[in-house]
Amino acid sequence: MKRVLALITLWALLLTGCGGAAAPSSDTQPGSADEPATRTVFAMDTFMDLRVWSDQGEKALDDAEATITTLDAALSVTNEESEIYALNHASGAPVLLSDDTFTLLSGALALSERFGPALELTVYPVLRAWGFTTSEYHVPTDAELAALLPQVDDSAVTLDAAAKTARLPPGAEIDLGAVAKGYAADLCAAALKARGVPAALLGMGSSTIRTIGAKPDGTPWRVAVQAPFEEGYAGVLSLGEAAVNTSGGYERFFEENGEIYWHILDPETGHPAKSGLLSATVVTEDALTGDALSTALFVKGLEDSVALWREKRDFEFVLIGDDGTLYVSEGLKDAFAPYGSWEDAPLEVIAYED
Repeated sequence: MKRVLALITLWALLLTGCGGAAAPSSDTQPGSADEPATRTVFAMDTFMDLRVWSDQGEKALDDAEATITTLDAALSVTNEESEIYALNHASGAPVLLSDDTFTLLSGALALSERFGPALELTVYPVLRAWGFTTSEYHVPTDAELAALLPQVDDSAVTLDAAAKTARLPPGAEIDLGAVAKGYAADLCAAALKARGVPAALLGMGSSTIRTIGAKPDGTPWRVAVQAPFEEGYAGVLSLGEAAVNTSGGYERFFEENGEIYWHILDPETGHPAKSGLLSATVVTEDALTGDALSTALFVKGLEDSVALWREKRDFEFVLIGDDGTLYVSEGLKDAFAPYGSWEDAPLEVIAYED
C-alpha cells in the first residue's frame, strides 16, 4: 500500500498545472491535445501509468501496453515460458531470442562493460540468495557468497548476432530487472512517436520516468525525486523531453538485528552496496542507459560517479548522501529544486571541473 500511495502522490506532483492532480484511472480515456488519454498497466512487478496527449491517444496506448506486456513475458526470471528463464536453464546451450530481447541484452552487456564491476547482469544467483527475488529474506554466509561470486561475470555471456542467440556458462543466470523498465520506456516512446504523439508522460514505476515532447501547456515537466526511507520527495526536476531513472536502497530492503540490507548489491562482494549514497537519480536521453547508470552510480559512490560524469558528460545526476547532503551536477543546477522538508538540506553543485 505504501508503494501505491507513493505513486499516486508522485503523479499528483508530476501533473501540477496540467489538468488536475488525481490518480490515473485504470480505464483508457480518449485523449486530445488538451486532455490526456490515460492507462495503468501492471507489469514488471510494478504499476506503470501512461499519459498521452493526442487524438490518437487510445491507439497509441494500445501500442504501448502491447509493447510492455510482450517484453514483460519475455524477460521474467520466474516465468517458465519466458526467454530469460529458458536462457538461465539451458545448461550452457545457446538460446534463440526475439529481436527486442536480443537488442536489450546486447545493449545491457555493453553498458555493463562500460560501467565495470558496478553493474553485472549475472548477479542474479547472489540476489536470489539474499531472498530479494522471493521476499524470503536471508543473510547469506560468507561461504554461500564465495560459492556464488565466481558466476558473476558478464564477460562470460556469449552472443551470436547473426543467429540471435545467447549462451551462459553452466550455473550462471542473468536478471535484466536493472534495465528492463528503461528499455520498455524507450520502446514505448518509439511506438508513441510512430503514432505522431507530440506529448506523453510515461511512469514505468517509481524508478523510471520518460517524457516525450513538451508539456502541452508550455511549462516544464515536473519530475519528483523520492526522499529515501521516508514519505515525500527530496526535490523536483523541471525538464523537457528526457529520461529520469532512480536507484535507491529504500526501494526494497529488509532489516535484521538492527541492520538494513537493501537489494542493490555490489557485484564484487555480493553484499548490499554501501557507497555512502542513499539514492542516485540520473537524467539522460534514453531510459535504458539511465536505468543502468542509476544502479552503477549507486554502487560506485560519490567520488567515482563524479569522475565518470566528468569523463563522459552524457548524463546529469542528483545524488543523496547518507549524511543527507544533496549533490547536483552542474547541468541540473537550474532544473533541480529541493522540496518540502529537504529545502534546508545541504546542497552541493558539482562543477564540470574542480
